[in-house]
Amino acid sequence: MSLVAFLPDWVVPVARYMATEGLKGTGTIAAESVAASAVIGVVLGTLMTLDSRLLKAAIRLYIEIWRGLPLIVTIFVIFFVLPSAGIRLTAIQAAAVGLSLWGRAQVAEATRGAVQSIPREQHEAAAALGFGWLGRHAFVIVPQALRRLLPPMVSLLVNVIQNSTLAGLIGGVELLFAAKIQVERLAGPPPAGLAQVHAVEIYGSLMVAFFVISFPLTRLAAYLEKRLV
Repeated sequence: MSLVAFLPDWVVPVARYMATEGLKGTGTIAAESVAASAVIGVVLGTLMTLDSRLLKAAIRLYIEIWRGLPLIVTIFVIFFVLPSAGIRLTAIQAAAVGLSLWGRAQVAEATRGAVQSIPREQHEAAAALGFGWLGRHAFVIVPQALRRLLPPMVSLLVNVIQNSTLAGLIGGVELLFAAKIQVERLAGPPPAGLAQVHAVEIYGSLMVAFFVISFPLTRLAAYLEKRLV
């Protein structure tokens, strides 16, 4: 006999909704944010190693702005202010853009440190082979730096997954907001609800879900830091 048969009738619909809607929203935010953060952040961090005060200052300003602003402020500005300029994003898209702006700043700073940690001999050897600055970094320096970037990238993924819950404040359906919707639905009167409060069970399950997702990733980041850095 299936384990589902022993569960209360409300459990399966709630779990299905949180998996299909909530987990989908959280996954979309995390995937888009981390991908954009990785690509653009690595480029910005590498450019910070150039001998250009103006370029360094511009990128440093970007980093300090987006690392200094509270994430919720950034997301609110994107979702509520940009429409006045004709740019309209869904709640999930706004959260992904806000988190990627913050994530790029984190990755840029980590990349700068990783690139600068590559021994000078590697630069000299690449230059001796005829590589210019671009070729030297694209084929020799950055690939080595990426190895050292793996631990902070995994940590960034954990932070993005956890901060994806901010999307619920502007109506984006991610895991936390999906749980809230189901708690309120079940507490409502029939036929839509059951006039029952199951907040403890639903939010407790949500805590377990976040732990199951985050804990292995934090352990992976710690393992990679010991092995690769």
